[in-house]
Amino acid sequence: MEPLASKIRPKSLKEFVGQEHLVGEGKPLNIAIAQKHLFSFILWGPPGSGKTTLARIYANSLNAKLYALSAVSAGKADIKAILEDKTEGQPKEGAVLYPPKLLFLDEIHRFNKAQQDFLLPYVETGEITLVGATTENPSFEVISPLLSRCRVFVLNELSGQEMTTIIKHTGFKLDKKANDWLVAMANGDARQAISMLENTKELYGTITLATLKDTLQAKFLRYDKKGEEHYNTISAFIKSMRASQPNAALYYLARMIDAGEDPKFIARRMVIFASEDIGLAHPTALVVANGVFRAVEIIGLPECAINLAHGVAYLCECKKDRSAYDAYFKAVDDVKEHGNLPVPLKLRNAPTKLMEELEYGKDYEKYTEEDLLPEKLKGKKYLFK
Repeated sequence: MEPLASKIRPKSLKEFVGQEHLVGEGKPLNIAIAQKHLFSFILWGPPGSGKTTLARIYANSLNAKLYALSAVSAGKADIKAILEDKTEGQPKEGAVLYPPKLLFLDEIHRFNKAQQDFLLPYVETGEITLVGATTENPSFEVISPLLSRCRVFVLNELSGQEMTTIIKHTGFKLDKKANDWLVAMANGDARQAISMLENTKELYGTITLATLKDTLQAKFLRYDKKGEEHYNTISAFIKSMRASQPNAALYYLARMIDAGEDPKFIARRMVIFASEDIGLAHPTALVVANGVFRAVEIIGLPECAINLAHGVAYLCECKKDRSAYDAYFKAVDDVKEHGNLPVPLKLRNAPTKLMEELEYGKDYEKYTEEDLLPEKLKGKKYLFK
């Protein structure tokens, strides 16, 4: 039976909820779909944020032949089969036309280098238009030549209001308490919210806060690398390290490894964690985390699980300090609010005589205690107020 999430999947941008920075009036994907612009791109964003739906809407707008593959199970043979498919389109003035071939490759970061190298020339020549989807930063795992031939669009986690709108589209009636609980539980993942509603209705006949909670507790414990337990488990892993609880963190690590999770995915999360959550409290945590990542690359499974366990135990025991992380994003907020404020003259480079005459670099002192922020932000403190 077709899942509810598939049944109610939007067929056009008018029905699509969220990602206004990409699909709103005058935004890049809106323009590309309206103008039927054929090009390859990668959608990078959290689960349930609309990657698959946008790919399908885009393919429909082009009247393209859509081939949907998951990089977890697909290989070169699947690409060859797409290339060999000669399904004809509508004849035009006696000529036989073939619809453009659009490959939607989910979890594109799971394609290894050899597979990506094989795909590359067909993307270059336009024989295949590629739309990749990933929850991971594509610069880590997508080879540079392929990445350079694709635009990257970043999708945001759906807001609470957007999630509520999607829940209403399911046709199920929820009171405010049940709706608010479901929105919080799904954490921006529309697919997870819809599946929870569908399962609750099937199990209990009615959807209330109590039956939603019962459905969550009754779920069979599993680890699906493409499903929500993947994200639930990595979330629990990070939060256990954040709480300095090595027993819980090692348990979730073991669960992921036992289920066949990519150890580099885990190691990357540890590198991020070292700066985001430990930061200045223990700067060498980043060195250790990078060392673990390198060990995972060199050694591989099963032995690299020992390196991961060593690193997890170490990161758990480190003191935590998010001040550098928080300070950076406060600075980002000012950049977004104020734009490119003028850099003080004394900090500017002066490679030419004209620039010197304009007093670029004048009175610069290497070790000054003077506030070097742009004039409008002088006195602003992001770190160590």
